[in-house]
Amino acid sequence: MGKSDSGDNNDHNGDSNIIRVCEKGMYVDVWGGKLWIDVLSATLEYGLAPMSWTDYLYLSVGGTLSNAGISGQTFNHGPQITNVYELDVVTGKGELVTCSEDRNSELFHSVLGGLGQFGIITRARIALEPAPHRVCVRWIRVLYSNFARFCKDQEYLISLHGKAARERFDYVEGFVIVDEGLINNWRSSFFAASNPVKITSLNADGGVLYCLEITKNYDQGNADSVDEEIQALLKKLNFIPTSVFTTDLPYVDFLDRVHKAELKLKSKGLWDVPHPWLNLFVPKSRIEDFDKGVFKGILGNKTSGPILIYPMNKNKWDHRSSVVTPEEDVFYLVAFLRSALDTETLEYLTNQNRQILRFCHDSEIKVKQYLPHYTTQQEWMDHFGDKWTQFNARKMQFDPRRILGTGQQIFQFHPSLTPNKDDM
Repeated sequence: MGKSDSGDNNDHNGDSNIIRVCEKGMYVDVWGGKLWIDVLSATLEYGLAPMSWTDYLYLSVGGTLSNAGISGQTFNHGPQITNVYELDVVTGKGELVTCSEDRNSELFHSVLGGLGQFGIITRARIALEPAPHRVCVRWIRVLYSNFARFCKDQEYLISLHGKAARERFDYVEGFVIVDEGLINNWRSSFFAASNPVKITSLNADGGVLYCLEITKNYDQGNADSVDEEIQALLKKLNFIPTSVFTTDLPYVDFLDRVHKAELKLKSKGLWDVPHPWLNLFVPKSRIEDFDKGVFKGILGNKTSGPILIYPMNKNKWDHRSSVVTPEEDVFYLVAFLRSALDTETLEYLTNQNRQILRFCHDSEIKVKQYLPHYTTQQEWMDHFGDKWTQFNARKMQFDPRRILGTGQQIFQFHPSLTPNKDDM
């Protein structure tokens, strides 16, 4: 349950199950092990909600803040780690430290996106914004057969960040469709698929279609005005005119949409299977090369799951955090979220992931893995690039014995390395 405080509350030693909402300060204090769905439920009681989300809400607050936390709101509000005011962290030295921009700031920026290498987040103070009591979401999907037009429109929409709400969409994502099954699944969230769509009927470039997914939040009493705002924005886009699909649903239902899909898959025994996912940040300057080499090349016409693609603004990310992103003002998330129902498919998709990474390396496309996985320290050093020296120094400062996150194989555990007395 949520608990409201009228002002700042510095007592964080109470029940870890309590989510404390501060209406005056527009923030929520939450235990690091809480799920985002719990945070949403508690803050909505006060007409408030976090600004930035992940697509899946059944993840822990501490877990996503140790990575970044991204979704279709990131272009406007930044990742979840950009919307944190304060943390309580247990470092690798066993110290419980409160940190923020102004207090123990080195630890604060280290832990955000730090992959759990510097400390365990036990509490987070997260920024909130007003969430209208009767808020609904107009969920819109449109199709493109031309990749360049698709990218141009996505990049235009994220350039509207910071504009008044009526002048932009609230959420911008997209995905790639390379087979008939996915295009009809694309429609099924909106209408019964009684009239199957054929990719060939839409003149898909190289047999691939691209879906732009956008939303507009509105109060039930302002449905007419939101129609005008949406039409004004859509007129500036260059999608296939006959491909517009829309639906309206409650705000919470939209944010929790992936969980609903999870429950359906679980009922069919299709969820608890291996997921050989690959998440990449791709620089804007090379996204068309990536399209030609991967979407129209390596993938073929079978994907075994959704492929997300959407751009983000680098200026919404804090360079002081531990996260690494491409060195361009705009970069794309490309997320291959595949599932393997048998050993043969798992091996095939795993090899395909290797092919994609090899293609990027050979083509000198400087991608960065999001939710990274490597097996050698040299690969990790290459991943962090210019940030490696700082990342290594922070490790020695906050976890000198290297006892945290050993499974990631970034650092080797050294029991003989004990903290200096000056560090205790």
